[in-house]
Amino acid sequence: MTFSLTVRDHLMIAHSLSGDVFGPAQQLHGATYLVDATFRAEELDPHGIVVDIGRAGDALREIVGALTYRNLDDEPDLAGVNTTTERLCQIIGDRLAARVHDGGLGDARLSGIVVTLHESHVAWASYEVSL
Repeated sequence: MTFSLTVRDHLMIAHSLSGDVFGPAQQLHGATYLVDATFRAEELDPHGIVVDIGRAGDALREIVGALTYRNLDDEPDLAGVNTTTERLCQIIGDRLAARVHDGGLGDARLSGIVVTLHESHVAWASYEVSL
């Protein structure tokens, strides 16, 4: 049995993608994503929750806020990274996992995090990190 709690935010960026496979997306363009972060736990904590929803939302908002309204091509932390939807899921997921390991989400007994970026109403990508 696995429990989950999901919080949502959004991300607006500019970027370009390297490689002929991306066609016109090789040029600088904008993208807006709906971001879902799902926190998973095999058991609930003593309060009966997966994770504090306020802390989870704050963590996601802070991580996404550091990326939004930016040209990701100019971000030093992302130099040489092809910021595909899948890769952005990983970046956000790994940053959330670091928050968990640092105690930033309290004493939650999390087993994993899934980050999903919805690029449109018909296309999205996800990344799952085990804790």
